[in-house]
Amino acid sequence: MIKGFGGVFWRTKDLEAIKKWYSEVLQLEIENWNGTVIKPQSGNETIFSFFTENDSYFPTEQQVMLNFQVHNLNEMMKHLEHVGVPLAKKEEISEFGKFIWIKDPEGRLVELWEK
Repeated sequence: MIKGFGGVFWRTKDLEAIKKWYSEVLQLEIENWNGTVIKPQSGNETIFSFFTENDSYFPTEQQVMLNFQVHNLNEMMKHLEHVGVPLAKKEEISEFGKFIWIKDPEGRLVELWEK
């Protein structure tokens, strides 16, 4: 019955700073209505997963973590270095792919994934 996610929405303390950061760092084209539409491409998938309250995969004080699938993680890491965004955790490689983590201006851990 579920076709896919309709969106991810959250409140922010500084709308303009968050819009600018996500636009510059993750290169999302943020529209005047304060959001963007990410259209699925072949090979792109959205994971919906639960974690226990004390799971250490991402900070326990953070209720939700965003995961963006990227085409090329090495290119993304070069871009992040160029714009001055440090990795919050070093790259990890598993049977699920390659992962890195950064923090947005409000301290939310954001996961970037190459399948």
